[in-house]
This record gives sequence, C-alpha cells and structure tokens, in this order.
Amino acid sequence: MKGTQLGEFEELILLIVGVLYPQAYGLNIRLEIQSQTGRTVALGAIHSALSRLEEKGFLKSKLAEETHERGGRRKRLFTITAAGKAAMVKNHEMRNNLFNKIPNLAWESLDYAG
Repeated sequence: MKGTQLGEFEELILLIVGVLYPQAYGLNIRLEIQSQTGRTVALGAIHSALSRLEEKGFLKSKLAEETHERGGRRKRLFTITAAGKAAMVKNHEMRNNLFNKIPNLAWESLDYAG
C-alpha cells in the first residue's frame, strides 16, 4: 500500500464514494461533489484522485455491465476498502480532537456568520 495520508480532496472523494454506494463512478461522483459542496471539479481530477486512492488501497473498483445508453461502454464502480474506512476514521478523529482542543476563549471574539 502506497502512502496512508489523505489530502482534503481525497477525503472528499472517499466520503462521496461512500455516500453513492453502490453507484459511485466518475461522473456520478462529480455531480455529487457539485451538489454537496457547490464546487465544480474537472472529471480528470476526480479520475486522478480515484486512481491514487486505489493505489493506496483505500478504494477498489470493478467494471459494471455494458449499457445501451452508454454506447456499450462500462462504468468503473468504486467502493471503499477496510483500509479506506480506517483512514477516514483516523482523519475524522484527528479533526475532532483538534477542534475540541481549541479553548472557548479563542472563539469569544469571533463573529461567525455560518
């Protein structure tokens, strides 16, 4: 398994793959990212991240059946692996632990507009 760190975009991709299970494929992931975050992301960037995450062992993929509406092309469907879930849990715990260590005093003078 190559590198176990998750960048912010990689973490987002893993989360979206989980949300879309069992229909997580490139275009569907792109649409869900746009829907959930308002971000416009190039399909190439998504495919690059999916490849990196698969190389790291955080995702696995398989080809779906051919479909007439796709001109006989097959979708590559992605699912999270046990290592991917462990990486997500580790990131989630680290972020929550750090957030919880911020003293209330640090927040008092801030005006949060949500």
